[in-house]
Amino acid sequence: MSHYFDTPAGPDVRRQITTTIWGKKVALTTATGVFSAGRLDPGTAVLLAKLPPPEAASGNLLDLGCGYGPIAIGLAASCPGASVTAVDTNDRALELTRLNAQSAGVSVEALSPQDVPQDRAFDQIWSNPPIHVGKAALHEMLDTWLGRLVPGGRAYFVVQKNLGADSLQAWLAKQGYRTEKVASAKGYRVLLVIR
Repeated sequence: MSHYFDTPAGPDVRRQITTTIWGKKVALTTATGVFSAGRLDPGTAVLLAKLPPPEAASGNLLDLGCGYGPIAIGLAASCPGASVTAVDTNDRALELTRLNAQSAGVSVEALSPQDVPQDRAFDQIWSNPPIHVGKAALHEMLDTWLGRLVPGGRAYFVVQKNLGADSLQAWLAKQGYRTEKVASAKGYRVLLVIR
């Protein structure tokens, strides 16, 4: 069974969607076999609507589980002095992120997890994490990437309440991360995690 977090073997049928990210209208190319190919995912929309863009003029920002790149492109457009890395396990998603960044005129480095340099640390992580990979895989992924936050670094996760937002918050706190709910809308929770 294939999921959006696997590189699809099926046809690559592309389409364009238009959305607004932090006040800027953006046209994005999506395709079959990637997360929320038909529209900006409601969780991602909540994350981008409820939080302002980062104020950092520089630093390393990570879009974890980037899909076709809406968060990464928003980060790069809002923080042109920052280095934005987009990570996904789906090669088609990475290809679309590169294409969409180029079309938007922003700089985003789209990489598979194993291609991110081991010594690269991040000031911020933004993510609509892939809850459907299962709890064990999700926890392993988050633990790995949260470990790459600089001291005092922040992560922002949007998770649907009925898909375990509250239990994820409790798990993060148990791992020693200061975690709080900073926003909620349309059945989603936005969590802030501080290292």
